[in-house]
Amino acid sequence: MGKIEVENCEIEGLKVITPTVFGDARGYFMESYNANDFKAAGIDRVFVQDNQSSSRKGVLRGLHFQKQHPQAKLVRVIKGEVFDVAVDIRKGSATYGKWFGIVLSAENHKQFYIPEGFAHGFLVLSDSAEFQYKCTDFYHPEDEGGIAYNDPDIGVEWPVPEGCDLILSDKDTKWGLLRDM
Repeated sequence: MGKIEVENCEIEGLKVITPTVFGDARGYFMESYNANDFKAAGIDRVFVQDNQSSSRKGVLRGLHFQKQHPQAKLVRVIKGEVFDVAVDIRKGSATYGKWFGIVLSAENHKQFYIPEGFAHGFLVLSDSAEFQYKCTDFYHPEDEGGIAYNDPDIGVEWPVPEGCDLILSDKDTKWGLLRDM
């Protein structure tokens, strides 16, 4: 039925996916995931776990990864708007330590494919947001790693909404720097 448009990002492996959206006076319909379309676009992955989170404006989650059980992720926003970020942590990569960010929203329907070897995080820009993502491996809490969201060597330019304080989990305030990993 619907096809997808796939845009390769400047960091190898990252992809922005825009699905075909069919709209009329009643609303819209889209296929958020079709294995055949993704395979044809070069994303031939088996996703084993779907996750969803809800957060309020100013919440910053990340930058997270799993050490021994890395996950590729397909992320999207179904309510609200977030600034989504992936940081290349693949040893030997030409773009090691570089980041890419994109606004994902319920309105733009864009999805972001992040392969294994990246740290991931997002900042909620709207009053609230619901975030969904598919993973290629199961979550292993004992295997979780992270990098400080404000690591100066990475330099993510988080678009913090004016007059808004960042809200981080206790865990996310304690991650170290990439150079110390």
